[in-house]
Amino acid sequence: MALGLVGWSAHALAQTNGANTASAPTSSASRATGDKPPLPSVDELRKQLDAVPLKLGEDDDGRKLLGDTNAIGAAAEQIVKRRTEDLADIDSRLAGLGPTPEKGAAPDAPNVAGQRASLAKQRAAIDAEAKLARLISVDAEQRGTELIRQRREQFQASLTARVDSPLSRAFWRNLRSALPSDTARLHVLTDELRALTATAMEPGHRGSFLGSLAAALLLAVAGTWLAERLLVRLAPTRLPAGRLRRSLLAATSVVVYVLLVGTAAQLAWSGLEVNDNFSNALKELAPATVGLAVFATFVVGLGHALLSRRRSSWRLPDIPDDMARRLSPYPWWLALVVSLGGLVTKVNSIVGASLAAEVTVHVVLALLISVLVALALRHTRATPLAAPSPTNDGDDGSGGDGNGDGAKNDNPIEPLPERPLWVGLVMACAGIAAAASVVLLAFGYVALAGTLARQMVWTGVVFATTYLLFQLVDDLCDALLSSKGHFGGRLHKGLGIDARLLDQAAVLVSGIARVALFFYMVIALMAPFGTGPDEVFRRGTSVDHSLKVGDFTLAPQALFTALAVMVAGLVVIRVVKRWLSDRYFPNTTLEPGMQSSIVTLMGYVGGILVVAVALAGLGISVERIAWVASALSVGIGFGLQAIVQNFISGLILLAERPVKVGDWVVLGDTEGDVRRVNVRATEIQLGDRSTVIVPNSEFITKTVRNMTLTGAPGRVLLRLPAPLDTDAERMRDVILAAFCQHEGILLTPEPVVQLEGIQSGTLTFLAIGYVSNPRNVGGVRSDLLFSILAGLRDAGLALSPPATMAVSPGVAGSLEASADTLPTVAVPQIQGAADNAGSTRGRG
Repeated sequence: MALGLVGWSAHALAQTNGANTASAPTSSASRATGDKPPLPSVDELRKQLDAVPLKLGEDDDGRKLLGDTNAIGAAAEQIVKRRTEDLADIDSRLAGLGPTPEKGAAPDAPNVAGQRASLAKQRAAIDAEAKLARLISVDAEQRGTELIRQRREQFQASLTARVDSPLSRAFWRNLRSALPSDTARLHVLTDELRALTATAMEPGHRGSFLGSLAAALLLAVAGTWLAERLLVRLAPTRLPAGRLRRSLLAATSVVVYVLLVGTAAQLAWSGLEVNDNFSNALKELAPATVGLAVFATFVVGLGHALLSRRRSSWRLPDIPDDMARRLSPYPWWLALVVSLGGLVTKVNSIVGASLAAEVTVHVVLALLISVLVALALRHTRATPLAAPSPTNDGDDGSGGDGNGDGAKNDNPIEPLPERPLWVGLVMACAGIAAAASVVLLAFGYVALAGTLARQMVWTGVVFATTYLLFQLVDDLCDALLSSKGHFGGRLHKGLGIDARLLDQAAVLVSGIARVALFFYMVIALMAPFGTGPDEVFRRGTSVDHSLKVGDFTLAPQALFTALAVMVAGLVVIRVVKRWLSDRYFPNTTLEPGMQSSIVTLMGYVGGILVVAVALAGLGISVERIAWVASALSVGIGFGLQAIVQNFISGLILLAERPVKVGDWVVLGDTEGDVRRVNVRATEIQLGDRSTVIVPNSEFITKTVRNMTLTGAPGRVLLRLPAPLDTDAERMRDVILAAFCQHEGILLTPEPVVQLEGIQSGTLTFLAIGYVSNPRNVGGVRSDLLFSILAGLRDAGLALSPPATMAVSPGVAGSLEASADTLPTVAVPQIQGAADNAGSTRGRG
């Protein structure tokens, strides 16, 4: 039992998520007509479905059985679809014959009656077949769901199976006792390889065998060396300048390495094959070794392309040269350990090695992987304070100096950028997984430790590949669509497409491609567990223990699902908002206020959707939260009116946008610039740089003056008094010249100077000018006053303060003392001009 579980676990975890090659069963007995493909019979589908076991055995291939079941269900659906079309055709033909004669009416003609009876018989047969096919489809779906559940149970059982700890004597005693039989089995395979080599070295086949080995060696060694040099030389000459050179060179080099080494491995095996003399064991071993060689080459090529130890200017990640040099051996070591471990595991499976041998392989492989991961993490943490900053983005072909010799740049030393949060989380998870794998080995959970170790390697490969594809997609979109690229520049000039529109298209296409790559990354991460694309969105294994409150069942898995949805949803919302504000909106013509409003609205809408999906994961529908809404309505009626009012007002402000970010508003005694519109309150920055938090309801229920809503210019208004004997024409010319000479005064509408009136022996001149921004009114008014005073002084003119009449106290007393005394007329006294002639607010 333990041997079967551990062997099944190793076999399932070594497989990748390949396409399901099971095809729908076919039969010669088909009722298809015309050019439609033949359909299997319902009886044959039923027999095949009954042949699928109801319970998986230890040696059953659950993935293959699941694929066969899905194929049977798909074939049954095709039968249902075809028979539904046939029924519709027969119904139309019956309708063409007219209605069936009622009782007592004249019967149909004999030929019509015969056709009606024949069509009715055909319809009954087709309808019965469609119903049977629909039943088979339902049974296949239920059988597939049950197989998935059993597969997961087997997988969990294999992971939780415990064997003797490698630290115990029993472990090594079992290995020593099984060693002779395992060695004998291995000798059988080695003898087959020796016999195969001897046959290939016979005079009639020696030339082709040695030629295949020589060609394989040249491709694997000289071919990869020459390909790297050619790619580095050709990239600067064949590709336009920009980041696309680096990402395309990295991706192309990985593909070329894999093709060369895979072809070399295939050539080596083809040289050994003479007249199809491979045994069953060798037929299994050959493709396995080719696949392992391809995987190892992919890991090495990916690490070489991303680290780029010798050519720092071609390096995609922003890491220093010292770290790249220290990390460069680890892709080789990981590829070697994983490929050798996979080869030994495959050989054990072919020869039928003992359980002790398989467990030992898992122990050694998990321990080596954990040690390598821990050492790599230790080197990544030893980061220097500064690193060279590439300045040419790999525009040369050499790694820095443009001569192709791989010399490094003497770039200036710059501080390293802050490490992204997700990188820190991935490194922390890798460290925890490495430590957990060693601890599990010590306690005897070998299958779980091996799974964890292999998943660490697989996750690293998937993340690195996704990072490379992300960079390649971004660079391709920038080069092909962006106005800054060569092709995008031609579109902009040749077709007259707006540059911002091209930049928006580049960012949007890049974002869509990233979403698709992220989806396939999730599928790839789950591939070692036997999960396909159709199972990504399925719920996990059911948990029997749950809490039931009334009609609502609260299961632990539902809680975890809701929590995962909440966390993932909030992270996605934050990423999308940052992508919009940092990448997409800068390439649009939207003003900052509109950008802020859209980002804020998307955040609230996304939050509502995430909460709704999380509630659905808990099994709480809209109907079930009606009582929550009722309770909230009571709370709103008593104490939440202001909060709800401000919330609704905030939504109205974000939708109608009477006030947006950047506007200059006047609300009562508050006057300043709108800095942020939140869902509850709006932040207004005053002239002294302080911030006033105003509830949104104030903007809806009160009168608000928006100085910049329609881009209205500011108005500078001056009232200047002058003596009655002043030369009015000359006074107007001096004031108008000061307005026209100031660079802040707009020429359209042009400034005007008018004589507003004559009062108390004083001429009052009214001067009006306009500025582009109301915020500049104060400064422009001050400059104009200085210029006008200087001009009047040079012209010999002067301003006069307003005159007021003041009555002396002595005069009042004498008037009260005697009416016969002559009154004393008070002399007009000129008071200080406390009210400046130009103190009137000029903001229009």
